Amino acid sequence: MANTYVMAGVMGWPVAHSRSPVIHNHWIRQYGLQGAYGLFPVQPHRLEDAIRGLRALGLAGCNVTIPHKVDAMQLMDRVDPLARRVGAINTIVVTPEGALHGFNNDGFGYIQSLRDARPDWQASAGPATVLGAGGAARAIVLSLLDQGATEVRLLNRTRAKAQAMADEFGPCVQVFDWSERHESLSSIALLVNTTNQGMHGEPELNIQLERLPQEALVSDAIYIPLETPLLRAARLRGNATVNGLGMLLNQARPAFQAWFGVLPEITPALHQAVMATF
Repeated sequence: MANTYVMAGVMGWPVAHSRSPVIHNHWIRQYGLQGAYGLFPVQPHRLEDAIRGLRALGLAGCNVTIPHKVDAMQLMDRVDPLARRVGAINTIVVTPEGALHGFNNDGFGYIQSLRDARPDWQASAGPATVLGAGGAARAIVLSLLDQGATEVRLLNRTRAKAQAMADEFGPCVQVFDWSERHESLSSIALLVNTTNQGMHGEPELNIQLERLPQEALVSDAIYIPLETPLLRAARLRGNATVNGLGMLLNQARPAFQAWFGVLPEITPALHQAVMATF
């Protein structure tokens, strides 16, 4: 691999805000590899052209971000079983034969981010409350179940969307009304926000933490800003918190390995490089 020039990137619309190029290009330099990772702004109606073009351009693959994660899956030659269950992909690997393989590393990245923050974390420690029912929620809920969670309380502003997910994922997933979000925090071990509320430019998440146990871990899939109002409120009352940056960094590792042949480490220097972009 060392003597070949390897190219990859991230497709999204919009995609300019993505920190993925900072991460992957840092690793390319760190491991002395020949290659580059770029931004591909791809409009939805051009997605098929763009994905079909990966082979022709000789790319090793790419990441796929909003709004392409679901549609891109339909264009793969093979989809990893976990990604199939999630119903979306975030990573495409072009095989040496030119086949397109789709993977979803979001759940892996999320679980690893919790373990990085709290090495003794166990999914079986108690109920988890998950806010939102989009693609990130699907990846996270499935990963929690695969890790041994026995109760996931799912809440979404549109209840039907959460209900459809619960019907699909089985009896360990229980749906609560959005109006019950404050009460749903009683006796939980983990709170996860996968909605965009609290993200830069969006309204903050309206949730009262009075019922949240002191030992519960509070996590947010958002990483812009690094500390959302939810995480700040949780930290100030003494809860351990995890932002979305760890999920972003950890999901990038298996993708980088698939393209560049090296499983990279998350170092303080990488953290510093990413933090410098905020």
